[in-house]
Order: sequence, then structure tokens, then C-alpha cells
Amino acid sequence: MVFISVLLVGCSVSDTRDNPEASPEAALQAYTQLGVQYLQSGDTVNAKSSLQRAIAISDRYAPAQNALALVFQAEREFGLAETYYRRAIELEPMNAMFHNNYGAFLFSRQRYAEACHEFSRATEDPFYTSRAQAFENMGRCYRQLGRDDVAEHALRRALDIQRDRPYAQVALADLLLEQGNTAEAVRWFGRFREQIDARIVEHDANSLWVGVRIARADRNAGLAATYGLLLKNLYPNSEEYRLFKESAH
Repeated sequence: MVFISVLLVGCSVSDTRDNPEASPEAALQAYTQLGVQYLQSGDTVNAKSSLQRAIAISDRYAPAQNALALVFQAEREFGLAETYYRRAIELEPMNAMFHNNYGAFLFSRQRYAEACHEFSRATEDPFYTSRAQAFENMGRCYRQLGRDDVAEHALRRALDIQRDRPYAQVALADLLLEQGNTAEAVRWFGRFREQIDARIVEHDANSLWVGVRIARADRNAGLAATYGLLLKNLYPNSEEYRLFKESAH
């Protein structure tokens, strides 16, 4: 899973209705916020209506363009989504959130080289509040391109910024295992397990399959069997369980 960022701005539509002297900027923010809230609740129809009102006030308001891109992506209108992502970035080329979101869109379309470039752009802003997420996305993206050196650097940077990111922990452990660095892979996966034990996060099929392989490399057959049983019970139709069954023969 590659993550997007959504920014909520701090004004409501009711504020602008109650104040006839509210500035166009306040109305832009309010309609954009309302559109994002509709999107987050799954109501893309009203999301588009609110965002169109924002763009009617100013078609140069980049957050509304970015939000419309997210709406059209949710509706699988991929051509329109890309148009609005590009428009948002054209208006605010230094906006890290827009680059991260566009990168996530490109990743979902399996356009990995372009996606990696966008994620890299997103990481350039040291004040971007989701910078760790952008580095994590970048690491996963470069793994798809077989650029494990860049992927490792990106995942480590994500964990430098935010030590408890579970997806980065698993991805880095997986990469280190493939490099033959079992000891460090065990340590990073152990930190992920601490979050599992604390019920902060849950296993998915990928983390269980990584756990199987790390436990085997660490010569812990019992733990490997436990992860394999969880894979069988929780994700019997997954690609990871298929790989587990093949590896057992």
C-alpha cells in the first residue's frame, strides 16, 4: 500500500455563509475543505459539487485542483485525475503533498519510474509533515524498479524521521533479508512485532510472509510455522500463502 496525504484547511462553509463579508480566500478554503470531507466519507458527488464551487471562485487554487484529482481517482476516472494532479503541481510546483499524491496515483497505475520521481520531489521539503510517508513510498517504489540501494536509503530515512512506521519496518527487513543481512532484518522485524504485540497494527499477508522467511533464516522453525499457520487461516487466497505452500515442498 502506498499512501496519499490529505490536508484539511481551517475554515467552514457555515463561517462564510454567516459572514457576507467573508473573503474569497476564505470561501475557497471552506468549499475545498467541505469537498475533502465529502470525499473522506465516500460521497464523491457532493465532493465534486463543493470543489467546483471553489474552482468557480478561482481556478488557480491548487488545493481544490488536487482534491478534485483525488475524487476522480476514487471514481476511477484516471485521465481526469491525472489532468487535475498535473494542474495542481503546475500551480504549486514546490508543494510536497501534491507530488506525494501524484506519485501514489502513478504507482497505482504501475508507472513506477514516474512515481519514484514524484516521491523524490515530495521528500525534498524538510518541513513536509508527511515526509516520512513520502520516503516510505519512495522506498517501495524503487523496490519495484530493482533499485535496492536507493530503496534502502529511502526506507532508512523514513525510519530516521518516524521510527515506528510499521510498513517501512517490514519493507526494510524484507530488503535486508534479501541482501543476506539476517541479523539486522531480525531486529527491524522485531520492532514491527512489538507494535503487533501492543495491538497498534495488525499483520497483513505480506508481513506474515516476510516473517516466515526471516524466522527460517534465523533458524526459528516454530515461529516460521506460526506465521505460516496465520497465513493459511487469515489469507488463504493470497499470493503470499501460495508462495509459502510452494516453499514448504
